Amino acid sequence: MKRPDPAAFGLPGRVMDTQCPFCSVQCKMQIIEHPSEDRMTYSVVPKPNAASEGRLCVKGMNAYQTALNGDRLSYPMAKVDGEFVRISWEEAYRLIHTNFTGVQKQYGFDAVGVYGGGSLTNETAYLLGKFARVALRTKYIDYNGRFCMSAAASAGNKAFGIDRGLTNQLSEIPLAKCIILAGTNIAECQPTLMPYFERAKENGAYIIAIDPRNTGTTDMADLHLRVKPGMDAALVNGMLKVLIEQGYTDEAFLNSRTKGYEQVKEHVASLELEQIADITGVPAAQIRQAAEAFGKAPTGMVFTARGVEQQTDGYMAVRNFLNMVLVTGKIGKEGCGYGAVTGQANGQGGREHGQKADQLPGYRLIENPADRAYIAEVWGIDAEELPGKGVSAYEMMEKVHAQEIRVLFLMGSNPIVSNPNANFVEEGLRKLDFLVVADMLMSETARLADLILPISSYIENTGTITNLEGRVLLREAGREPEGEVKHDWQVLCDVAELLGRGDKFSFASAEQIFEELRTASRGGLADYYGITYDRLRKEEGVYWPCPSPEHPGEKRLFGESFAHADGKAELTPVENHFPKEQVSEDFPLYLTTGRVLSHYLTGVQTRRSHTLAARSFESFVEIHPKTAERYGIGDTELVKLESKRGSIVVRSKLSSAIREDTVFVPMHWGDLQNVNKITNQALDPTCKMPGFKVCAVKVEPLVRLV
Repeated sequence: MKRPDPAAFGLPGRVMDTQCPFCSVQCKMQIIEHPSEDRMTYSVVPKPNAASEGRLCVKGMNAYQTALNGDRLSYPMAKVDGEFVRISWEEAYRLIHTNFTGVQKQYGFDAVGVYGGGSLTNETAYLLGKFARVALRTKYIDYNGRFCMSAAASAGNKAFGIDRGLTNQLSEIPLAKCIILAGTNIAECQPTLMPYFERAKENGAYIIAIDPRNTGTTDMADLHLRVKPGMDAALVNGMLKVLIEQGYTDEAFLNSRTKGYEQVKEHVASLELEQIADITGVPAAQIRQAAEAFGKAPTGMVFTARGVEQQTDGYMAVRNFLNMVLVTGKIGKEGCGYGAVTGQANGQGGREHGQKADQLPGYRLIENPADRAYIAEVWGIDAEELPGKGVSAYEMMEKVHAQEIRVLFLMGSNPIVSNPNANFVEEGLRKLDFLVVADMLMSETARLADLILPISSYIENTGTITNLEGRVLLREAGREPEGEVKHDWQVLCDVAELLGRGDKFSFASAEQIFEELRTASRGGLADYYGITYDRLRKEEGVYWPCPSPEHPGEKRLFGESFAHADGKAELTPVENHFPKEQVSEDFPLYLTTGRVLSHYLTGVQTRRSHTLAARSFESFVEIHPKTAERYGIGDTELVKLESKRGSIVVRSKLSSAIREDTVFVPMHWGDLQNVNKITNQALDPTCKMPGFKVCAVKVEPLVRLV
């Protein structure tokens, strides 16, 4: 497709080629400046690209407002007597050196923790992991992507031997004749992908949506399974039972390319479909209808997202969806596959190159001796210098609360709003000896910092992002940072120099960092070695794995074999799991959380956009009219939601689109509206994903309390 000419739109001024900083589609766009005597105005033009095909949603169209508004952090600030005061970078670095080295001398290397973000570029994510392990020599590093993709990532690695968001291309969606959308509200979270599913429907696809609520996504579906929150794994057991008993299995595929099928077959044979219907809240006839539609279809795809994954059995729930893909042989061929719909901009790349507690670049494992030796050689250190495995993001907050971590370096994240049991997290952060926050905007967490460092925005910072397909994209800077703002990777290099490891961080550009990342990933599961900035400019994105410069990149995985040593995928029996927190007389309703179209993650960026904030200016609780009547709640009234962990106040939104036993609150607001003040901190035992999507609450009108 030909790039649009700004002149054709009558748009004067500088043109900045960039891409949206928000969701995992990573739509390309141009931002055009319009200078005038009194102020600068801007317009946005979508740019053709392979992922979104030149579409932008309302968030992308208004993303520039966040980067170019007057709320940006523009100089370092230290907290003095409870107030932030402007200081120089030299003073900021002096404070970091004094506090980091002082605490580590007294309490050991692991007394300093590093907490990253899923919107950082691959270059910064890579460097942050190296910074923690080489400059700080701490084992404590993790990131907010733990709350996004960890369940699906763990499941993909175990079932397939490799984790990539989509096993095939977005462009194959219209070729699928049956599509399952489980716990994903693409219409609001990744709206530029909706035309793929609409084209699939035009081609005759049967779409099944699994969600406790009616959404824009379920409205598109031919069948909506309104599952009880937390019961997805059990629901899939019902569908598996039908698929196997009705003969909708690909026996040749199962025999030649998988293992574990007999155990799954035996397990589901022991289950009763009516019992599954009872515990999931989905009628047996609908379970059978969904299974038969998927089984009969010649091609099919399954997509999961946070609704399935943010559970205390999220890993096993995804494994069961993968069981369904595998028993029908719907993978590795055109129009067939699995997709974990990533939420964050670089949730995929952010976990591949070292931000997770147990990983080294290229999806290597920090406890694997061969992986440690390889990365140590790339980094020019002894393997013995590398620390061991740390803990997950929420477990880091527990270490902070227990004062095992006494100093925290936080980059591009807002844990007070994004973590479950947020009151506990805030208490812990207040105990820290020293908190450093590097970000572009003041967040709820930054307000607690001892030191704030101003970081460049997506418009100013060149780097690569890996979208939900596993396609690596180059996002080039359209302008220079203003004032005293630095790039995040520059700050890491500067601090490493202060700590005596500057020779390991002598990078002058993001491209230089990427060149080292290429080598560090070489031979790993997430192999980027064949990808270069030149290729990305010419090809507008390259899929990984890409082991050599001549390799085209793997657009579709598992055509001939899976990534396990024996080439076979692994099926596993999955028990009918119940959420760890059940409703009771005191807390009679299930709470589930999610997103709205106008906002992104904890809302730090989108709430700074006047256009987006005007569309959704406050949080709400979606509640069924019958439920609201039972508790004396009218529409648009302020209500108090309370769990065992705390309470919030939000406005009621009556809707028959939700189950009567469930309420929904979006995740984009902080302070009194912060839904994570009441969510459950219980973790999935395998991937350490918190159970955001299910907890028990009670609700009452606020006016009764005064």
